[in-house]
Amino acid sequence: MKIATADVDRRTQIVSAWSFDVFDTFLVRACSTPDGVFERTYELSDISNSFPNVSLSFVQHRIQAESRARRTAKDERGTSEVGIDEIYSCFPFRLFGLTAQHLNDLVEAEFAAELELCRANPDMLRQYMDMDRAGHRVGFISDTYWDSDRLARLLRACRPGLRWDFLYASCDHGSSKSETLFAKYLSEQGIDSAASFHVGDNDKADIKGARRHGIRPRYYPQATPQLASKFQRETTLFELLCAGVPSRLDHGARTLRRMVAARSAERSPAFHLGLTVLGPVMTAFDAFVVRRCEEIAGSDRRVALAFLGRDGFLSHRIWQDLHGMTSAYLEINRRVSLIASADTMQPLLDLLGKVLKIDAPTFRDMVKIMPPKVAAFFAGSPDGIATGKELAKALPRLMDGNDIVELAAALRGRLLAYLRYTIPGFDDCTDLVLADLGYSGSVQKALRRVFDMEGIDIRLHGAYLMSLDDTFGDLAESDSAEGFISDLVVSPHVKRMLIRNVALLEQICCSADGSVRDYDGDQVLREVNPRPAEQIALAAEIQAGALAFAERADDVALDYGLRPYAAPDVAARWCAATLGRLLLLPDQDELALLGGLKHDVNLGTHALAPMCDGRFVRSQITARGLSAACTSAAPPMWLAGSFAELSPSYGYLYALFGANRLPADVFENSACGSVQVGLFRAGGDAALETVSVYRTGLGELRLHIPVSRGMAITMIALPLAKFAPEGVLHGVTIQSGGEVREAAESQEVIRIAADSLVYAGMQRSGAHYRAETADGCLLIPAAPMTQDIAIYSVAITPLGSEHK
Repeated sequence: MKIATADVDRRTQIVSAWSFDVFDTFLVRACSTPDGVFERTYELSDISNSFPNVSLSFVQHRIQAESRARRTAKDERGTSEVGIDEIYSCFPFRLFGLTAQHLNDLVEAEFAAELELCRANPDMLRQYMDMDRAGHRVGFISDTYWDSDRLARLLRACRPGLRWDFLYASCDHGSSKSETLFAKYLSEQGIDSAASFHVGDNDKADIKGARRHGIRPRYYPQATPQLASKFQRETTLFELLCAGVPSRLDHGARTLRRMVAARSAERSPAFHLGLTVLGPVMTAFDAFVVRRCEEIAGSDRRVALAFLGRDGFLSHRIWQDLHGMTSAYLEINRRVSLIASADTMQPLLDLLGKVLKIDAPTFRDMVKIMPPKVAAFFAGSPDGIATGKELAKALPRLMDGNDIVELAAALRGRLLAYLRYTIPGFDDCTDLVLADLGYSGSVQKALRRVFDMEGIDIRLHGAYLMSLDDTFGDLAESDSAEGFISDLVVSPHVKRMLIRNVALLEQICCSADGSVRDYDGDQVLREVNPRPAEQIALAAEIQAGALAFAERADDVALDYGLRPYAAPDVAARWCAATLGRLLLLPDQDELALLGGLKHDVNLGTHALAPMCDGRFVRSQITARGLSAACTSAAPPMWLAGSFAELSPSYGYLYALFGANRLPADVFENSACGSVQVGLFRAGGDAALETVSVYRTGLGELRLHIPVSRGMAITMIALPLAKFAPEGVLHGVTIQSGGEVREAAESQEVIRIAADSLVYAGMQRSGAHYRAETADGCLLIPAAPMTQDIAIYSVAITPLGSEHK
């Protein structure tokens, strides 16, 4: 932030004094939130030895002690300003095995924490020194429980030799900046308020307080409101995803993000997302890759590093910018590596089993041949399209396994030629580090088989952003794989939730090129990229922001004395919280920016799957319940974003489910009554069936009405007036199956169009309705039956006091 104008000479003749706020303005702390000081106080005190793992309790009691001290001071003295001794006099010493005699020990521990965590803000320091050299009176005015003596020690510890003309601590004067502290400063210093400036971060105390006394304020916000909101959500996610570990001591990672953002020009929302969210995640991952390479290297080892394309594209660009051309970008994917590693048909069958839909041209592209029996199989499939599982089951009887082995050998030769060209000194290296977003290491394992088949004695080591650690049990003994966000950082439940939503990260990290399908010497032969041009451009803009953060982070960290990656476990946890916040709790701006993205499946098909679909989630909740909706298979690819499209609270419920913190007995159905439903046949015959009414943990009412094909039902009459005479109808859905259980578990949910529903004897406005008569009904037209059983589900939020 630049405070002085270019016309310094004119300004210096006018300004009499410049005052600066201290905390979060002149000084910044290397922790995620100000109460990180309390967390570090706990660690420095004897309490951490006597009572380990209770830092959260200590922090909260320290906060409560301050609140009690301020309330007492307000009652007794008419001011809420207190000193540090008064705060700790309200601390529950006995709880932590202490007595009141330990008060000074805790005060000293907290001051030691301040000395350790505080840094002089170089931007503010430059402004301060400029004003001092220009002959202005300079000093500090702070709302603080530290008296002026300790405040002076802290300031000079952060900036040895610092001088000032005045220093005001609110606890010394019994008044804050919002009260009379500014007036006291002006009076005692003999300063003309109209000719003075005050710089601070707090809108109420620093800006409005200064302006009320005629002082010209200069606002220095800690972060924009949007970024501050993201930080708050990240802290919440940290405590949810990384429970039981200190959440505030991040070695300055958040402060670094704030300062990089503050020094960056305003750009597009996509660039800002890269600068403030994706960039910090991928820069922390880069530091992990550096450590991984250092751990693997040895005096007798020659280590090469390759980033796996396409998802490793951004990571490779960051590495190039920070470390030069010391790595390779390797375009390889599961399909190519699995087929190249095949010595039987099984790898191809495994691959096909993961493909949603496939047709004959796609299969020919994958394996380069089209046996007559396979062609006949596709010809006999509906519209020439089969599921991957269907083809995998049939393929062993449709083609000769030797054909696959011959194709694999040829592709293997082309792959190895490409590796030798792309990775300098390939045949001389002893160890190859593969960096990627990660998961189960399928490419690494396939390359291991390729190397073994060709007698290549190179050890392979995975360096992954996220890892499914229980899938690495079959790695070769000489190989290794490690995830930055491993199951030691977050639980396996949390990891699977993150990976269920990782398609968003893949889309914004990957290259603009299509997926590799083959090689020709040193040339990569690629699929046509099916992603829209505007999506590719959006990803490029986000990546530009991420690169900007990576390029500036080291210099800013050096300026502020921050070491955000010094403790790998701490960096990994905050990386998980930062990434988890984006994937699991996106804000409305991010949903608008990213929700329309499409995901290319990248298994030899050109299919594009939707990223977000809030209507899909709403239908799943109506038909199957909240917990079942949280387990929905893709698509949509970004399930958390789809929940967030419904509302932020639904997004948070999804995060709770993924963290195994959503008790089913609270949020699932509980029977609360029954109602008779009318079932009408084509000839006018009708029958009454009793169905249960359930209440969900969110207060909705849900009914499930099963009908069979043999019943020939054409209309269902639901007597809303009997159990919910006024409410909001969330929708009516249909599930089908061969039997009731199969239908109830089906994810294939069809939503009945709202305009086909008939509200008989009721007023309706959008989704809201109100019964006008005692027999008011919702008439649901029956859809044509495709299987033996159909289940109609209805979800309602009842309104008023008349619902049963």
